[in-house]
Amino acid sequence: MSNTSIIDGRRIASDRISNLEDNEIFVFGSNIQGAHGGGAAWFAHKQFGAEWGVGEGLTGRTYALPTMEGEASLKRAVKNFIACAKEHPELTFLVTAVGCGIAGYTPNEVAPLFKEATSLENVFLPQVFWDFL
Repeated sequence: MSNTSIIDGRRIASDRISNLEDNEIFVFGSNIQGAHGGGAAWFAHKQFGAEWGVGEGLTGRTYALPTMEGEASLKRAVKNFIACAKEHPELTFLVTAVGCGIAGYTPNEVAPLFKEATSLENVFLPQVFWDFL
């Protein structure tokens, strides 16, 4: 089963990602300490090689976005992520609903942070984010 779909120009990441193609990167919410103890962070650590202790950036076949340190920190981290996606057009970034689990944000709070990513062909966002973009 594919991890991506394109519908009406929207690049949509699957809600259920259990494996990755060679060029795919699992983008998940973490904490700045990189203690991947629950939710998508735990899955990223166990399944895709997210390194314990790395709370932001590329690690294994993942990209960690710190979501637990407040809104200003999350905004900065998303800007860093978008810069990374621009620098790595050879990779396909599959963004999960970062911040919308343990961190406690709602999709309408987080989705606008990814507005610039909607123009990047190598970034796929969850449908729940597209609903607010």
